[in-house]
Amino acid sequence: MSDSPGPRRLRAAPWVDTAFEWLTRFFAFLVFALLLAILASLVVGSQLTLEKYGFSFIWSSAWDPVKEEFGALVPIYGTLVTSLIAMLIGVPVSFGIALFLTELSPAWLKRPLGTAIELLAAIPSIIYGMWGLFVFAPLFQGHVQPLLIGSLGGVPFFGALFEGPPIGIGMLAAGLILSVMVIPFITAVMRDVFEIVPPMLKESAYGLGATTWEVVWRVVLPYTKVGVIGGIMLGLGRALGETMAVTFVIGNAHRLAVSLNAPGNSIASALANEFTEAVGDLYFSALIELGLILFLITTVVLALSKLLLLRLARNEGART
Repeated sequence: MSDSPGPRRLRAAPWVDTAFEWLTRFFAFLVFALLLAILASLVVGSQLTLEKYGFSFIWSSAWDPVKEEFGALVPIYGTLVTSLIAMLIGVPVSFGIALFLTELSPAWLKRPLGTAIELLAAIPSIIYGMWGLFVFAPLFQGHVQPLLIGSLGGVPFFGALFEGPPIGIGMLAAGLILSVMVIPFITAVMRDVFEIVPPMLKESAYGLGATTWEVVWRVVLPYTKVGVIGGIMLGLGRALGETMAVTFVIGNAHRLAVSLNAPGNSIASALANEFTEAVGDLYFSALIELGLILFLITTVVLALSKLLLLRLARNEGART
């Protein structure tokens, strides 16, 4: 008669569970510790500019390393504008692709098209930047920019966004390249969350005579709104922090301009271009503070998205 190891394993189980619980708790708090360490290092590194400029660093457009005059307005403006352009283009296109893949695509096309979208997400950002500079920018300069300037340049107020000569690179070109980069990420998330909708819900709506758009608007989106917003925030995070692709096509000019055709700069491209050339403690501190501002912008965006999700959940509970 063999000894049964069952009771011995049962006696050891509480110790194993306790150890596993503390291990996972350690990893969870390690994430917070890393975030605090990053924030603390950025604050300490930017101490010189914080003491010299204070909050005026944010709305100052000056950037002269020779005279040691620095301001973050131009990089902040370029980061926000290019990200906004990317999201205005990327979100509708991603929604259309995800809708086609889950609701309209024939079976033989669904897998190859989905794989192509995933391959776009795997392309390194520097490849997008090289393609944007050597292929997209000449085409954009020769065909798209003249059309935009000729058709929209004379519109009151709105035309100021498209003034200036067509040079191919600039904030608009950077925003378009970013939109191509974020589309695969947003599309992949939207497609996955659309596919988890129970088929019975959609079949019931179709049985009542609903069109495909009505099914998506009234059934699919309410069921998956959390995942859809999460995918959009993922794309926005990619757009805000993108470095190499933007560096190739934005123009890297510390000049504040209303026109989207004009060269500009972003926080990430400024850091990539100037970090290794920073001479002097104040110059280095100004670049570190740019990184701190980008960190805070990302944090604020994530916090606002979380508040939006909580509000949507509260409204859903109220209607229920």
